Amino acid sequence: MSTCSTVSRDLDEPLPGTAPVARTWLLLEQPGPWGAKALTSRHLDPRLGRALDAAVKGTGVRIALIRRPGRHADRGTPAGRRVYAAHTVPGNVWLHGTTLTDPRRLLGLDFAALARGDSRTFGSVLQGGPHLGDPLALVCTNGKRDRCCALLGRPLAAELAASGTESVWEVTHLGGHRFSPTVLVLPHGYAYGRVQAPAVKEILHGARKGRIVVEGCRGNSSWERPGQAAELAVRRAVGEDAAQALSVVRTDGAAPRWEVTLAHVDGRNWRVTVAQDASAPPRPESCGASVLGSPARMEVVAVRELSVTAALAS
Repeated sequence: MSTCSTVSRDLDEPLPGTAPVARTWLLLEQPGPWGAKALTSRHLDPRLGRALDAAVKGTGVRIALIRRPGRHADRGTPAGRRVYAAHTVPGNVWLHGTTLTDPRRLLGLDFAALARGDSRTFGSVLQGGPHLGDPLALVCTNGKRDRCCALLGRPLAAELAASGTESVWEVTHLGGHRFSPTVLVLPHGYAYGRVQAPAVKEILHGARKGRIVVEGCRGNSSWERPGQAAELAVRRAVGEDAAQALSVVRTDGAAPRWEVTLAHVDGRNWRVTVAQDASAPPRPESCGASVLGSPARMEVVAVRELSVTAALAS
């Protein structure tokens, strides 16, 4: 059976620069089946879903629903739900959690503050606090969005859970269905594609130590897509795996060509030239697409370390 993910894999479509973009993630537990637009379908009150979607729009916060791996019978509304907020920008990475009985309380959050990396609103409004457990592994499994997410994502989530990985959750949508199975790891915000359980375990083992696995990585959700590709290119060039070592300082230019400046915590700087190209030949961008597409791909043209003088001038 040909699916969007098998075609993408066969064409060796590159992963860097394809991660979802969000500076802060807000996750709400919602068991049971999900619809294609999970915030406004099935058990979550659609009025609340629409209000949350409107509240986070344009803030840099992305909201998604999560559930534990396993069977998802239609069992009604749960008494208590886990809620997480994670800020992914290097230098101020955090993951907080709490349990709610009334998800409408989420509307009291200051979403602009969350996007800036200020966690105080999560504590004051929801009585949440720092998450003390392992990093979260969010596996995209919403088959109503794309069948690849169900066919490949759900078995991956189930295998991880069966092996004792307690921090694994299913999530509604990470984008890039054709890279299934896709996983987002929080708090650092790195997304992965075409991963299997052993690789996810290695990724989580590294994340517990503040380390990033570059293999299979789509990018850090903190950055726009040129920045994602540029950061991964620098990591490969210098062998850097510390999660918070690199930051995108600025991005100059516009599609189809950018100059991305990155800074290391040790004072080094790089300028990376990234070009946007159309993927060829045309391929299904998702299994539900009615026409073939040519998705944009980020190509790193050059990686250049800057002198101290050049870095100060930029």
